[in-house]
Amino acid sequence: MAKGLYQHVRATWTRPKDNLPFEYRRDRMAQWRRQPVNHRVDKPTRLDAARRMGYKAKQGIVIIRTRVRRGGLRKGKINMKRKPRNMGIRKITMAKNTQRIAEERVNRHFPNLEVLNSYWVGKDGKHKFFEVIMVDPHHPAIIADKDLGWISPANHKGRGSHKGRAYRGMTSAGKRGRGLHNKGKGAEKLRPSLKARGNLGK
Repeated sequence: MAKGLYQHVRATWTRPKDNLPFEYRRDRMAQWRRQPVNHRVDKPTRLDAARRMGYKAKQGIVIIRTRVRRGGLRKGKINMKRKPRNMGIRKITMAKNTQRIAEERVNRHFPNLEVLNSYWVGKDGKHKFFEVIMVDPHHPAIIADKDLGWISPANHKGRGSHKGRAYRGMTSAGKRGRGLHNKGKGAEKLRPSLKARGNLGK
C-alpha cells in the first residue's frame, strides 16, 4: 500500500539525524540562532506535526518559532559546609518541561493570541527549538471555524473561557507534563489535577 505525503514527512522526522543531511541541519540551526528568540514563520517546518496539533492555513493562525536553553537548572554554589554530593547544584530539573516553558514565553510575548499547541523542530548544543501554533480568538475566521471556534470567547456566552491555556497546562504538552496522557493503573490520583487531589510535593 502506497504511503501518503504526511506519512513520508512523519517518517522523516521520526529519526531526523538519519533522514536529514548533516549540512542541512547545521545550516538551518545557524540560521535559526541568528533570528530573534520569537520569530514568526510563514509555514510550518513539520507540516504533519502542525496539522496533527490543529494547524490550518487560514487567517487568524500564526506560527512562532522559539528557542529555550537546554539542560537542567543551574544553582549557585553554596558557601556553607556541605559535602560535594549534598551541595545541590547539579542534577536539578525543572517541574515543567522545556516545551511548556516555550509555550508560556511565546504567550507572554503575544498576549492578544492564545496557544493552541506546539511541537519540537530541532536542537543544538545550547538550545531546543519549538514551533508554537498561535490563534487569534477574536478573528472572524476563527469564530466561524467549526474546529477552532471553541477557543473564542464569543462562542461561550459567559460559560467559561479558554484564556491562558498555556499557563494552566491545557495544551497537549501541558497535559503530558501533568500526567493526563496516562490512564488506568498508576494514574488514579492524577485527575482532575494534582493540586485538586492534594498530591503536590509528594
